[in-house]
Amino acid sequence: MFFLKINFTGGLIILAKIKRGLIVSCQALENEPLHSSFIMSKMALAAKMGGAVGIRANGVSDISQIKLEVDLPIIGIIKKKYDNCDVFITPTMKEIDELCSEGVDVIALDATLRNRPNGLLLDDFFKNIKKKYPKQCLMADISSLDEAINADKLGFDFIGTTLHGYTKSTNGFNIADNDFNFLKTLLNSNLKATLIVEGKIDTPLKAQKCFEMGVDLVVVGGAITRPVEITKKFVEKINQVKR
Repeated sequence: MFFLKINFTGGLIILAKIKRGLIVSCQALENEPLHSSFIMSKMALAAKMGGAVGIRANGVSDISQIKLEVDLPIIGIIKKKYDNCDVFITPTMKEIDELCSEGVDVIALDATLRNRPNGLLLDDFFKNIKKKYPKQCLMADISSLDEAINADKLGFDFIGTTLHGYTKSTNGFNIADNDFNFLKTLLNSNLKATLIVEGKIDTPLKAQKCFEMGVDLVVVGGAITRPVEITKKFVEKINQVKR
């Protein structure tokens, strides 16, 4: 176990519950067969039994059920779409309030520089959260170096590559593109926050590469918890075989 020094407004706090290793994202969309808080709680239990050191989960219902099954640290989010807004990962104070009421170790939110609901700037949103919940640990989901640097200056505790490849400016990119160049750039940027690699880490070898480069935490979701997508990959390869 390693210890993370987290700077809060109230002083220096040592967060000792997070180990170096794999965080499993246990999420299922409404149109997916495994969409169920009970199923996600069992998915989290399976992840713990497999050696995961943390869970990332979506929604208060799922988080509540997961906490009944495992005692691992939880990165909580709420996905909510608002009109005329691309930001949907914990986009407003309403979602922050719900997650804080449930109690999660870390709250992750979209920290891109895109327009937010009601035109609120990320800087102001972050300040509002810290004013209301000064001891809440926060993770910035970013897509670019500029966003990572901005989040670091604001004081996020964790910075995740979650949205790299999912915004208009990074669409189609992969964390492993060009031999992990984006990750190399982030690691060389002297970020104070703890870096978490998340997004398109779909093989054990990619995860291993991240740790070899010096990362302490990696989030893997679909490659572990989305059987429809996993099955499709097998079927696609099988169908490519010419008889």
